[in-house]
Amino acid sequence: MKKTRGSFASRIGFIMVSAGCAIGIGNIWKFPYIAGENGGGVFVLFYLLFLVIMGIPVMTMEYAIGRASRQSLMKGYKKLEKPGSKWHIHGWFAIMGSYLLMMYYTTVSGWILDYFCKFMTGTFDRLETDAVGEVFRDMLANPTEMTIFMAVIVISGFAVLNFGLNNGLERINKFMMVGLFLIIIVLVIKSLTLEGAAEAMKFYLFPDFERASGIGMERVIFASMKQAFFTLSIGIGCIEVFGSYMSEEKTLTGEAVKVCILDTLVAVMAGMIIFPACFSYNIKADQGPSLIFITLPTVFMNMPGGRVWGTLFFILMTFASFSTVTAVFENLVAFMMDDLGMSRRKSVFINMIIILVMSMPCVLGYNVLGDLRIMGDKNVLDFEDFIVSSILLPVGSLIITLFCVSESGWGMDNYIKEVNSGEGIKISTGLERCIQFALPVLILIVLIEGLV
Repeated sequence: MKKTRGSFASRIGFIMVSAGCAIGIGNIWKFPYIAGENGGGVFVLFYLLFLVIMGIPVMTMEYAIGRASRQSLMKGYKKLEKPGSKWHIHGWFAIMGSYLLMMYYTTVSGWILDYFCKFMTGTFDRLETDAVGEVFRDMLANPTEMTIFMAVIVISGFAVLNFGLNNGLERINKFMMVGLFLIIIVLVIKSLTLEGAAEAMKFYLFPDFERASGIGMERVIFASMKQAFFTLSIGIGCIEVFGSYMSEEKTLTGEAVKVCILDTLVAVMAGMIIFPACFSYNIKADQGPSLIFITLPTVFMNMPGGRVWGTLFFILMTFASFSTVTAVFENLVAFMMDDLGMSRRKSVFINMIIILVMSMPCVLGYNVLGDLRIMGDKNVLDFEDFIVSSILLPVGSLIITLFCVSESGWGMDNYIKEVNSGEGIKISTGLERCIQFALPVLILIVLIEGLV
């Protein structure tokens, strides 16, 4: 029995926290609009395929490194790698990726909390339809408003972690995940009663290869591959740290499958909310930020009881984003505890100050630094998102995969032994070769496509 450094109080706690890390803005906002951009049903089909053949295996690898080492990623590499190896250098880039992700994720989470407050207090009740877009633009132009809501997210997230793994992270994620699923079920039922629901569901879930070919099958496939990576938050060590808190009772594949099922359910059900609403009001569901912050508020305003539905939707978004924020924050806190020898309380406080400061460029990128453009036409948020989504996530996943399957790393035999330890779904011998040789190639394709 490996020595543990703390563990989840229950198996359901581990699953909920892992699901909370995976379930976020990408599920409820990004997944539906990318599905809309890429023809609906065919995109969803390929997304599910790549989730199984790419997402789940890499997730088990992060879990395996964590459970075998009982350390955060950097020390996990050091414990499992061969003497003289340098795999642990990736640990620094993984931590950098977590910090970079939170530099813009906290800002967008602040937007969502701001909109929840606006709907709850009736701000949109007093507006004409044409004025909805002005609310979003006014918010972006106000650095004080954005800073306040970003700070509420950051301070609240670290306050939760100050109570520890069980009383803080595990407890709050159980509550938020249960609340999230209850709210999403209510909203799905409401959306499916709208006039355009049948047509929307046909577009969204029925694969139309002719429509996908018109968009470009290659584009649809690459988009589904990237989304399968983004949605699970794999590649920067956030999942690995939860593996370090896991028991050895269950196989890692079985646990990863359960987390992916919850993650996929939320993504698919989010589309079942958004597509019927958009089809019923003749609005396209293939937009970026404007889908959540302009289009959907307009739809809610035109619904009977729209204030209630809008409030429910944005508390759903708040739960989804805050669960990811607390999960990634735990990765940062664990890093300073394991690698720098700090107490949890000191690590929480220092990380909170760091994130508050590092989030400001994104906040100011829409007002004070509004004219700043990086890499051509990217604003601060777009640039930070590009570095994380197109570089750090796929590169990190590739390195983690090579570490687990190559003889110069941890090695395939050690990985398989760890991942199959316990009761549950096991990786068969026939799949081992596919994981060892095909998976790195597929991840490399995602990386090259993102850079191109």
